[in-house]
Amino acid sequence: MGRTLTFKIFRYNPTLENDQAHIEAYRLEELPRLNLFSALNMIREQQAPDLMFDFVCRAGICGSCAMMINGRPTLACRTLTSDLPDTIELFPLPFFKLLGDLSVDTGVWFRAMGEHLESWIHTQKEFNPEAQEERMDNETAIKIYDSERCIECGCCIAGCATAQVYPDFIGAAGLNRIGRFLFDPRDERGDQEWFELVSTDEGIFGCIGMMACDDVCPKDLPLLEVFSYIRRKVTAMAVK
Repeated sequence: MGRTLTFKIFRYNPTLENDQAHIEAYRLEELPRLNLFSALNMIREQQAPDLMFDFVCRAGICGSCAMMINGRPTLACRTLTSDLPDTIELFPLPFFKLLGDLSVDTGVWFRAMGEHLESWIHTQKEFNPEAQEERMDNETAIKIYDSERCIECGCCIAGCATAQVYPDFIGAAGLNRIGRFLFDPRDERGDQEWFELVSTDEGIFGCIGMMACDDVCPKDLPLLEVFSYIRRKVTAMAVK
């Protein structure tokens, strides 16, 4: 017989008048290879049908089920209860707008961040749908691919001390996005444009180097390498 797990879950529905934020405890018998996503579904099916949390892919790809698990931002679908103590505390990610219980709205922030950084390839070349795709060396392609693996789960933002204090800070997700286009030789933005975009406290100089983002990233993105590259590029731009 498996352990009896106690889940202490943050509950609050902002759409209900006079609802008060509180912690509610639920108990569940642990099953082999049980992950938190499945455990939450069992709790919702058996004990709390109004429990709010997000999921889509159940495979660590969409990032929807990110939450604070015993104080650490990570994905519920990739967290096994066997790796956790008998008591599991679940809270919504900080920083983002709370929709209810463990559900937050990351989409509005990521969309605004993408528009602010103009997250598309800037080029004056006319697009020819029949032309071959431009070639690039394998090392550059791998760097771009690594940055593109971000699933926008928000864990890096939730774990960032700067983001909690300065809501305009673009965070690791934004800096990673900048790195992706700085790596790309097809992007024709000049040094002045890049410098104005990233050389502020909202950009690379807002990062104080604690690298909690690197510790909690569920996709193990090479964030330290990206940040170092951006700092070197910005410094070189300033010297020019």
